Amino acid sequence: MSAEVPTTELLLARAAAGDAAAWGALLTSHQERLLRMVVFRMDPRLRRRVDAADIVQEAFVQASAHFEDYFRAPTVPLFLWLRGVVSNKLLELHRHHLGTQMRDANRELPIEARRPCDDTSAALCAHLTGGLTRPSVAAVRDEVKARLAEALDAMDAIDREVLALRHFEQLTNAEAAQVLGIQERAAAKRYLRALERLKKILSAMPGGLTEVRL
Repeated sequence: MSAEVPTTELLLARAAAGDAAAWGALLTSHQERLLRMVVFRMDPRLRRRVDAADIVQEAFVQASAHFEDYFRAPTVPLFLWLRGVVSNKLLELHRHHLGTQMRDANRELPIEARRPCDDTSAALCAHLTGGLTRPSVAAVRDEVKARLAEALDAMDAIDREVLALRHFEQLTNAEAAQVLGIQERAAAKRYLRALERLKKILSAMPGGLTEVRL
């Protein structure tokens, strides 16, 4: 008869007591969700240079070196704490590869993308237009990207972020609310509003963008 699988609460208790196997099991349980976040948030210019899985593993090494800090005063669920560590690692990567060579890296972008925008807006735009390969859509790809980027930038910053967290990173309402520092009910309302607005934006694009990954 197989041994009973430890619950998350039991794994947390064991890890807090110094059980390395329990800590490893917790990291493994969150790996797929964290990888999804990295894939969504990583600058497209780096995808051929850096493996998203390597970023998560590097973040795990860092988290493991400081796991006692989390258990000393856990104010958020472990997943959100790990997400913060991974997010910081991804930021370091962007600064290392793009920060000191921003002018050269910027030349890799089409002209319409060379403008200031926040990281979430850029990630949404890259994700939504990544599958535009059909010839009839490809012919207007640059126009689509420019208009979509402009429309996303016109959205409220929190609405963009809750859309990214809920729809693309697939966080729960409660998790998204904690990340944004707002009430769970407010996060739910903002998500529905942002999703509806995004659908309207996409339907107004050339060709309707029916093949966009929503």
